[in-house]
Amino acid sequence: MKNNKLNPHRAKINIQITSGLDWFNAKLKVGFGQKEATLKQLHRTIRNKSKFVQLDDGSLGILPEEWMDKMAAYFQAGEIDEELLRIPKINFTEISSLFEKEVLSTEVQNEISTYSSQFLTDKDIPHSNIPAELNAELRDYQHDGLNWLNFLDSFNFGGCLADDMGLGKTLQIIAFILSQREKRGHTTNLVVVPTSLLFNWQEEISKFAPSIKVLVHYGPERQKTINHLLDYEVVLTSYGMLLSDIRFLKTFNFNYIFLDESQTIKNPNSERYKAARLLQARNRIVLTGTPIENSTFDLYSQLSFACPGLLGSKQSFKDIYAIPIDKFEYSKRAMELQQKIKPFILRRTKKQVAKELPEKTETVIYCEMNTEQRKIYDAYEKELREFIAANDDDDLNKNSMHVLTGLTRLRQICNSPVLIKEGYSGENAVKIEILMEQILGKSKDHKILVFSQFVGMLDLLKPELERHGIPFEYLTGQTKDRGKKVANFQENDEIRVFLISLKAGGVGLNLTQADYIYLIDPWWNPATENQAIDRSYRIGQTKNVIAVRMICSNTVEEKILTLQKKKTLLAQNLLKTDGTKFQGLSKQDLLDILDQK
Repeated sequence: MKNNKLNPHRAKINIQITSGLDWFNAKLKVGFGQKEATLKQLHRTIRNKSKFVQLDDGSLGILPEEWMDKMAAYFQAGEIDEELLRIPKINFTEISSLFEKEVLSTEVQNEISTYSSQFLTDKDIPHSNIPAELNAELRDYQHDGLNWLNFLDSFNFGGCLADDMGLGKTLQIIAFILSQREKRGHTTNLVVVPTSLLFNWQEEISKFAPSIKVLVHYGPERQKTINHLLDYEVVLTSYGMLLSDIRFLKTFNFNYIFLDESQTIKNPNSERYKAARLLQARNRIVLTGTPIENSTFDLYSQLSFACPGLLGSKQSFKDIYAIPIDKFEYSKRAMELQQKIKPFILRRTKKQVAKELPEKTETVIYCEMNTEQRKIYDAYEKELREFIAANDDDDLNKNSMHVLTGLTRLRQICNSPVLIKEGYSGENAVKIEILMEQILGKSKDHKILVFSQFVGMLDLLKPELERHGIPFEYLTGQTKDRGKKVANFQENDEIRVFLISLKAGGVGLNLTQADYIYLIDPWWNPATENQAIDRSYRIGQTKNVIAVRMICSNTVEEKILTLQKKKTLLAQNLLKTDGTKFQGLSKQDLLDILDQK
């Protein structure tokens, strides 16, 4: 026994839990006579499933068998910080289940009973006032959303706003940013969105809260420092920019970070997720209409960003929840997980709030071309602009066919350069990319109509849908058995998508099973588009219809949209323009349509 390295003393274990700012601090002391094991050594021992812990005099202490599992659970619940184990307050339920009451300080006991009574019972969430600076009427469920965000904020807890698309998540967040201003004065909040939504956010903020000073941190001209961020209330950026600029963005302390379409970071091994986790903020909210796209594990990265510590480590979440629920359909575990995350996820479906919704909601998705697509567009646009500039009004009228062909070509490039049949590859088509993202997220729960003026565009979508195994119907002017196609879409639950050419499907079809409608290439005749939308939004429709126009930003499409809003007369003249000549449009009007400023 003399050369034995075992420490002769029995382990003495002492635990104390005190309260920090956002953490409960667990002091875990394990002593063997005069010697104490460090927290890191204990952790290593437990991780290696050994019962011998190395002490600093070289001897080995023996851990009692019954403590091995307990300690493993402690280390799963928190993070080691020097000689403290920090357990996030959002994980308060773990404290009561892991530790005996006597090791908790009075302050911790009081806090836990407050949290439990607020979060684990169905108590009403306190009412908060709608900020005076908001230029919008909030529907009741939107006001509830604002109350919920303020409620979480009072505990410094993050959350996931998971309302269906079209229920106004953006508006609820804008209202919340204004109420942060009323509560805390000027702060800087970061909003990260897919590139296609940058313009939507800009538009909605300027419409609903023009008093918010916004910095759009995007594009080659952006400043690559944090010095000026304090001047803005909202910094709006894309996931791509976040990845490029994380080096300096991570050094700024934001008030809130909002991740829109947060399923973008659902893979915890992705660079986007890792970059997002490096950001610093007082609090975080994620927004998504589809919190779970493929598996329970999708939740992990989104909630580990918004509510750090709530779901423990990646591996333990996999073992305890994801595998039992997804692989073995273990409903007890699903219930446990549901209870754990319920206070931190707010999800309303269109069905639930149907009484408050207008029957039809129209929205725009702005699509940002990649460099290659933009290069092709700019070349054709320059050629058309130079042709218009070189001719006077009379010549242009004579050559109106040439101009209209030029405009049509620009619209086709917005869809996909392949459509102009000049040998371009199909790689650079932002609308196909974004539309497929939308369809993949929505087709499980919704039936979808997709309209395009160009049959060629529908033909590009067919192989994409087939590749993803999404059954669809297809209708153009050439389709003979229209009735059969319509009946199949209406009655067969397998068929999730209907591709329709605008000309063939604009009238005479009754497609009330669909509640999402995508207009891939909106143009200057809203009447035709409204007829298309009304294929679904008609008598017999029991769902709320959402119509989405897809627009390439900084192109002729966006110009037309702006013109429709601003210059009614010019827009009306465009409406009368048929396939052969344009009416009432001067050379200057045409140049304005092409002007990207």
